[in-house]
Amino acid sequence: MITLLTTWTFGVTLGFVALGVFVSYRLFAFPDITTDGSFTLGAVVTTVLLVAGHHPLPATLAGAAAGAMAGSCTGMLHALLGIEPLLAGILMTTALASVNLVILGRSNVPLSGVPTVLDRAEAVILPLTQALGFTDSATEAARLLAVLAAAMLAVLILYLFFRTSLGTAMRAGGDTPTMARALGRNTSLLTVAGLAIANALVALSGALVAQVQGFADVQMGIGMVVWGMASVYLGAALVGPVRLGGALLATVAGSITFRLLVAAALRAGLDPDWLKLATAVVVLAALVAPRFLSHRPQASAAR
Repeated sequence: MITLLTTWTFGVTLGFVALGVFVSYRLFAFPDITTDGSFTLGAVVTTVLLVAGHHPLPATLAGAAAGAMAGSCTGMLHALLGIEPLLAGILMTTALASVNLVILGRSNVPLSGVPTVLDRAEAVILPLTQALGFTDSATEAARLLAVLAAAMLAVLILYLFFRTSLGTAMRAGGDTPTMARALGRNTSLLTVAGLAIANALVALSGALVAQVQGFADVQMGIGMVVWGMASVYLGAALVGPVRLGGALLATVAGSITFRLLVAAALRAGLDPDWLKLATAVVVLAALVAPRFLSHRPQASAAR
């Protein structure tokens, strides 16, 4: 039970990465490689502040704000200097590799004995999980409820924001920038704002993951953009075409499902050296499956 709850907790926590990729890639059609660097940035900024004795909640929000700044820089490289999206993200991620190392001071910093935001949430939720019948796994259940509540709050905020006039304009600028410009919208600023939101979510995930696992590492962001893409496409494959609210929930569900698949593969004896290849296969399956399933009814009707 503890292993399953821990897997769910990591899946939900990494769901913020998936939400960030959903915003940048699905809503703005911007393949943002900054994800790898901003994930680590959120973790190292939060860790440094926690070790220095700051309150966990402001420290976590500071990590998310640092990610927003990184996303804004990527957006300005593209919107103001005309650099291609992929190259802008690569440049920013390369720069963040040095920034993260300088901020953290060394390659790895533990959080053992340092109060975290999950410890504060656990103190509040623990009586509830014990009342629900969790005994040995009450602590892990409390952590899961805490990150799940945070994820649902993020989904609600994103849903409400992107249904406002500004949020609708941002979505329109991502889908049809020519029409948005014709309506007098500054698509450059909309792109910068969208990437700031996306990378704030990614950095928030890094901040929470560092507190869940108890340390921050300068290499912990490697492959996060792949995780986010896999979660987005896996979630879309699970629910099919849905509106904005359903798509956001499906993205978090895709992250949880992907984490469960990874845990199941490792438990079944998969060599960790093959994990990246397995990840690529899952992404490929999530990309191909909807197309295959959409053609099956047509084939049946033809027969």
